[in-house]
Amino acid sequence: MIPPTKDESILIIGAGCFGVSTAYHLLRRGYTGVTVIDRAASVPAPDAASNDINRIVRTSYADKFYSELARAAIASWKDEKWGDTYHESGVLVLGASAAGGASSYADEAYENDRALGASVQEFADGAALRAAFPAQVHTAQFEECAGYLNRDGGWANAGQGLALLIDEVQTLGGTIIPGKNVSKIIRAPASGRSIGVQCDDGTVFNASLIVLATGSWTPYAFREQLDLGRMCLATGQCIATIQLSAEEGDIYRACPVVLDFKSGFYVFPPNKDNILKLAIHAAGYTYFGEGNSTISTPRTITTDPSRGLHIPKAALQELRANLKNVYPDLAEKTFLGTRLCWYNDSPDSDWVISRYPKDDSLILATAGSGHAYKFLPVIGGLIADLVEDKLSAQLTAKFSIERKITQVDTSRSGEVQALDLTELNTPEDLQFRPIS
Repeated sequence: MIPPTKDESILIIGAGCFGVSTAYHLLRRGYTGVTVIDRAASVPAPDAASNDINRIVRTSYADKFYSELARAAIASWKDEKWGDTYHESGVLVLGASAAGGASSYADEAYENDRALGASVQEFADGAALRAAFPAQVHTAQFEECAGYLNRDGGWANAGQGLALLIDEVQTLGGTIIPGKNVSKIIRAPASGRSIGVQCDDGTVFNASLIVLATGSWTPYAFREQLDLGRMCLATGQCIATIQLSAEEGDIYRACPVVLDFKSGFYVFPPNKDNILKLAIHAAGYTYFGEGNSTISTPRTITTDPSRGLHIPKAALQELRANLKNVYPDLAEKTFLGTRLCWYNDSPDSDWVISRYPKDDSLILATAGSGHAYKFLPVIGGLIADLVEDKLSAQLTAKFSIERKITQVDTSRSGEVQALDLTELNTPEDLQFRPIS
């Protein structure tokens, strides 16, 4: 593949984490014909996975590649251009195995963090874990728990970070056009190479190179032209929020992010608006619509304004039960709201950063698998490397759409379930109901 020249047109479809970061890195390398289009009427898209009040920024991975890349991302997050987007609260990693037991994901993450020089403190039991929290915070006893605090991490205001990078892309001369939903990839009849796209409104964008970065919408939106079923699956992940008082916010704000790799549960410190978010890093839910589709597709506030944010009642109960195992007092509060956050998952949770087979002019940049946002400052560099044919052979194989799946992601809990619309939460379910 001959890389595009610096003045050739590059079209990026999707203004989320992958797409905007790619545009930024290409512009920084001197490319002048970079255009980003997005289906949403405004960007960041209100239902994009990368647009939220917070995302975990952790180096704690069982795969050393991601640990190293996360350290590079954190170094960038500390640059003044990000303002107060990044908060280094520390990340308390739970799920370490008992002494003499089989190595767990948390154990492997600890070894990688320690080997890379992270500031970590190990806790052998629940009593020791209390030291990770301020003295005034009432926590559970953490029975049969072990883990470690990684001080070199925390959380980022996801929507703010994405908005800042969108502004930076435009400042560097990139073009961002919202409200353009792609309906078809245009291919040259003779070669079969992608040469542009057509949108629902009839607009055509021609390009020498297309980067497809449409997140969880990818499998369904391009089902007729691309074979992605083996590698891409849209799943909904369950999130809830709690509104704290100003006094409560001041008490809990100094806490670390808590991430339990055994249950998948995680909870953030409250943000500046005293909103505390909790979620489960799990296999998630699929949704196949009301028809006969065999491809899972996101169900969001955009597709269903009345109930698009609701989650299964069982998941709501699971969130409350897990919160009780960390902050018992908060588990008795009313939930402010819920959200199904949609990921594009690969079977092994490695990303797809790959040229599409037999079409060198189409690059896939997707399958974030619920752990891409923390890399917003740097992930576009990998895609820019692929554009320029500079991505290492090892990473080209790791992120290939045609790779063989040899392992599963052990950082996520449970099995994928089909979303049952009759079991979604109601406003009444957000209330705390003590067991009589």
